[in-house]
Amino acid sequence: MTNPSNSEIDIVKSSKSKIKDVDFNNLVFGRIFTDHMFVCDFIDGVWQQPKIMPYQAMSFEPSARVFHYGQAVFEGMKAYKDENGKIWLFRPDENHKRINKSAARLAMPEFPRDYFLNGLETLLKMDKEWIKSGIGNSLYIRPFVIATEPAISASPANSYRFIIICSPAKAYYSGKVRVLFAEKYSRSANGGVGFAKAAGNYAAQFYPTALAQEKGYQQIIWTDASSHEFLEEAGTMNIFFRINDSLVTAPISDRILDGITRKSIIQLAEDNGITVEVKRVPVTEIKEAARNGSLKEIFGAGTAAVISPISAFEHAEEVFEIPDNEDSYASLFKKQLLEIQHNVSQDKHHWRHEVK
Repeated sequence: MTNPSNSEIDIVKSSKSKIKDVDFNNLVFGRIFTDHMFVCDFIDGVWQQPKIMPYQAMSFEPSARVFHYGQAVFEGMKAYKDENGKIWLFRPDENHKRINKSAARLAMPEFPRDYFLNGLETLLKMDKEWIKSGIGNSLYIRPFVIATEPAISASPANSYRFIIICSPAKAYYSGKVRVLFAEKYSRSANGGVGFAKAAGNYAAQFYPTALAQEKGYQQIIWTDASSHEFLEEAGTMNIFFRINDSLVTAPISDRILDGITRKSIIQLAEDNGITVEVKRVPVTEIKEAARNGSLKEIFGAGTAAVISPISAFEHAEEVFEIPDNEDSYASLFKKQLLEIQHNVSQDKHHWRHEVK
């Protein structure tokens, strides 16, 4: 079949909106969902007619392959509304490319760009009242794909479902974050699926993260699986280290997610004349920088979190507190990024995408 236009999306509108029951000043991340969702099935080697329907529960057979072999990938995006009521996406083509890259690694079919953008824009226009203006407000968007074929033989599925759901959002983390540097557990390994937004990557880190939380830390900064000597990324964020007036971050690889916020910060740093060194980051280097005072900041970066300052880290039973910095790079980049996303400032890199 050919890729559909907006008019070819099968639309069923919700009979009644839930929006009046939502307290937008007291949102818990990822718990409230908008009135509609986008659904498209892959059957017999072809993506079928896309649909937008009221947000609802779905039924799957107990033998659906996603439950047994973990064929599931997802993306994280946000929509923003400016003071004139216009709706904006931030670098959506990057999300589309990345979900297809993730899908390919898990032997899942890629999703056509036209389906993705047309479906997403139609969904956002239908649920536009859920997107609140003002910096700090956004609509979190979760596209994902799961294997739906009812069969428990260990092989890739023949049928899949692509879904987009949306959730109004404010801050993902409130305040500063304390982290533990990984010494035993690993997030990903060479040749694995660490670069993909595969659901299993996140499930596997819940247990060691829970252990860290018992010690008073919100996140783990993962180290390389072979030696645990090099810092790579946190559970929901890429990581930046500021040593004196330069930024250091790990290179992307088959272990590390190619974060869209990460690459945007690297560009913003260049725009601001700040040196960024992309290299392997030894644990010993960061600990020594903390001891001699040259470690000025650590912050995480991701779509949900935006930018989260890290106030302390622990490694080998040593705790290092990171003092506040008056000329914080984290604050600078967060301000510049949010102003671009909300159509407040110039977008010289053409990252914004207007939903018309």
